[in-house]
Amino acid sequence: MKLKIKMGIDLLMTALLLCLMAYQVTGQKLHEWFGTGMLVLFLLHNILNIRWYGSLFKGKYTLLRAMQTLINISVLISMLCLGFSGIVLSRHIFAGLPIQGPMATARTMHLAASYWGFVLMSIHLGFHWSMVLGLFRRLWSRKKTPATFVWLMRFIAIFIAGYGAYCFHKENIVSYMFLKQEFVFFDFEQSAVSVFAGYITMMGLWVFIGFYTVKGLRKITSQSRRKE
Repeated sequence: MKLKIKMGIDLLMTALLLCLMAYQVTGQKLHEWFGTGMLVLFLLHNILNIRWYGSLFKGKYTLLRAMQTLINISVLISMLCLGFSGIVLSRHIFAGLPIQGPMATARTMHLAASYWGFVLMSIHLGFHWSMVLGLFRRLWSRKKTPATFVWLMRFIAIFIAGYGAYCFHKENIVSYMFLKQEFVFFDFEQSAVSVFAGYITMMGLWVFIGFYTVKGLRKITSQSRRKE
C-alpha cells in the first residue's frame, strides 16, 4: 500500500513538473497553484522516505551511492530555493501573507533553481527508472518480453533523448541554469502540444542519462567485486 502511495505521489510530481515548466501555457495563477501542489507533494515524498535521511551516515559509500546522495541533496536544495522564492514572488496564493523578501534575488533564485530542479529531478527519476520498468514488466502478461519489442523501446528511448538534447540546446537552458541570461523569453504563440513535447523529451534525455549512468556504475562495481 505504501509503495503504491509513493508511486502515485511520484507520478503526480512528474506531471506537475512538466506543467510548471510550461509557464507560457498555464499562466501565472495556475503556475502558482501547480507550484504549491508540487511543494506539498515533495514534502509528503520526503516524509514517506524519511528513513533515507537516517541512513545517510551509515554504511559504506560506493560511487553510485555517493552520486545518488548528491543528486537527492541537490534536489532538496533546489526545492527549498523554489519554495522560498515562489512565496516571495507570489501574486495570488501567498500575496496576502506578511512575507517579504528581496524581489530581484528571489526572481534570480527562482529562475536558476527551476531549471536546475528540472534537470536534477529528471536525473533522480532516471536513477529509479528500473523500478518503473519493473512495474511495467509485472503488468505485462507475458513471462518473457519479445526481443523485437525491447529493441523497439530502446530505439524510441534513443530518439526521445536525442530530440531532448536538441530542444535543450535550442531553448538555451544552460544559460538559465548558470544565469548567463537572467530573463526567460517565452514564446506565447507556441502551441501547448509543442511546449509539452519539448519538455517531455528534455526530461526523457536526463532520465536516459540517469538510467544508463546507474546501469554503468553497477556493472563497474560488479566487475570490480569479481576481480577481488
